[in-house]
Amino acid sequence: MKKQEIFDNYDNYILHTYIKTKVIFVKGKGSYLWDIEGKKYLDFFPGWGVGSLGHCHPKVMSAIKDQVSKLIFIPNSYYHIAQAKLAKEIIYYSFKGKVFFCNSGAEANEAAIKLARKFGEGKRYEIISFENSFHGRTLGALALTGQERYQRGFEPLPEGFRIVKFNDIEAVSRLINEKTVAVILELVQGEGGVNLAKKEFVLELRKLCDKNNLLLIVDEVQTGVGRTAKMFCYQHYDIIPDVMTLAKALAGGLPIGCMVVRDKFSDLLKEGEHASTFGGGPVVCRGALAVLRTIQKEKLLAHAQKMGEYLLLKLNILKNKYPQIIKEIRGIGLMWGIELYREGIQIVERCFKEGLLINCTHQKVLRIMPALNVTYKEIDKAINILERVIKDLR
Repeated sequence: MKKQEIFDNYDNYILHTYIKTKVIFVKGKGSYLWDIEGKKYLDFFPGWGVGSLGHCHPKVMSAIKDQVSKLIFIPNSYYHIAQAKLAKEIIYYSFKGKVFFCNSGAEANEAAIKLARKFGEGKRYEIISFENSFHGRTLGALALTGQERYQRGFEPLPEGFRIVKFNDIEAVSRLINEKTVAVILELVQGEGGVNLAKKEFVLELRKLCDKNNLLLIVDEVQTGVGRTAKMFCYQHYDIIPDVMTLAKALAGGLPIGCMVVRDKFSDLLKEGEHASTFGGGPVVCRGALAVLRTIQKEKLLAHAQKMGEYLLLKLNILKNKYPQIIKEIRGIGLMWGIELYREGIQIVERCFKEGLLINCTHQKVLRIMPALNVTYKEIDKAINILERVIKDLR
């Protein structure tokens, strides 16, 4: 198909639910993408963090190809090897408990909502979440999300969700009542502008949940699987959540989500009370196993820590050179936000023309999330492009 025919097909046959950039990508390898005309792009925002090993990592591709040749789908009324192995590995890297598999982060958070309500036994059902949070676009997850712009037009939303100021333990405490059953938070709010939870706040929140018999749900859909230079972000905070939700980076680009439930709550959902037709299928589980094993064998957590420190160094140099444009650098591991004094979309568009893919969230925050196996050379290249663009737009 020619370019215009592809664009026309999108216009004529696909719902216009995405803001699209006029580019057609046909190939990816590592931290690079190539478009239909052969132009090469450095991808420093691979699929909102889905591409944690870059594009088409050979070990992930090999595992997927092997599984496709044997068994593509089996319903969850039967057993299969890859799901058994993957669940065991996830628990090994996180905490003692059990796993429910689904297809996305929103589905994982919906499962967490149902689990929390089951825990409440029909008497407690309210879940507290935070301003600037993002938990997905299904109705339950949308009601959890602390950003009105995503909710506008879809009212009335499901009841039982309360939103409070982030990093404010007193505000959380005041909101708890006889109907409260759980608190959910992102330790780094990605869509909210790369805002980090303070450690003292998280420690106090864990205590508050224990005191009031509330589930603490940690949404690690974007931060999980190495993004913050630990396998899971909660491991920076010296806590164990009662429930953790995962998705994006887990299967190297294949659609997967999961809810990890601490052992003492893992029998709340009974047979027939929740399900996912395609959740945890053989192909995605083989891909996810390859991702987890590659992170360990290639020592990518330590590498991400080292590359994250180098990237922060480079970003701070940029901030010091252009203090009238860059307000603040914040993040952890390989998840960074560059808050600007101006809107960032023009910088994103100019970087795209220069062959660098980044993202802008909350109008003024550039978001950079390269693959965990990014190199010094690739970071230098990205920073050089970003600096050229900033310098030209002063």
